[in-house]
Amino acid sequence: MHVGVLGGTGPAGSGLAVRLASVGLEVTIGSRTKDRADDKVEELLKKWPDRSLLLDGGDNKRAASADIVVLATPWDATAVTAQSVANQLAGKVVISMANALAKVGDEFQPLVPPRGSVAASVQAVLPASQVAAAFHHLPARELADIDHPVESDVLICSDHKSAIEATTEIVRLIPGCRALDSGRLSNALAIEAFAAVILQLNVRYKTRAAVRLTGIDA
Repeated sequence: MHVGVLGGTGPAGSGLAVRLASVGLEVTIGSRTKDRADDKVEELLKKWPDRSLLLDGGDNKRAASADIVVLATPWDATAVTAQSVANQLAGKVVISMANALAKVGDEFQPLVPPRGSVAASVQAVLPASQVAAAFHHLPARELADIDHPVESDVLICSDHKSAIEATTEIVRLIPGCRALDSGRLSNALAIEAFAAVILQLNVRYKTRAAVRLTGIDA
């Protein structure tokens, strides 16, 4: 499987990219410029010289040519970025992992995008794609530390069964992660907003919390 990560030079995007490459997937890190993506790939390969990581860099159009594409851009650029490569994304599963948040003083506060969630905004500009919301609560630093598992549930929602199945397949490759089908894309509003709670807990308790739900045999 070839996965493209648009906005893959940021902490969350590069962390997910190197994690997926560490479990054997071919991953293209995308950015607005190929040079910036290539620099990030070089940085990651130097950090893990003993690993055979199938990582390469390219612009967003190159990353969007992958089989499955993850949007890891800042939330307010996600829909615009997706629309700019809509032709490349047509017919594909597209995973939105952005959270609409603002920091006000010491508090993180969720924002409500015009369509209710970032993922819903992406689906609106990509009517020919199957959009899923996932990976919102995985700590970026833990994702990037591929010597250790990431102990977390990954909440997935989508209006397309194919998108939930494809995203679940990817999550199951990540040691320590469990994929949970969390319903239709309308639930992305609550899932994205809960990231503010996770971040606030991290600040208050000086930790990197993740989500783990009990009582589910999945």
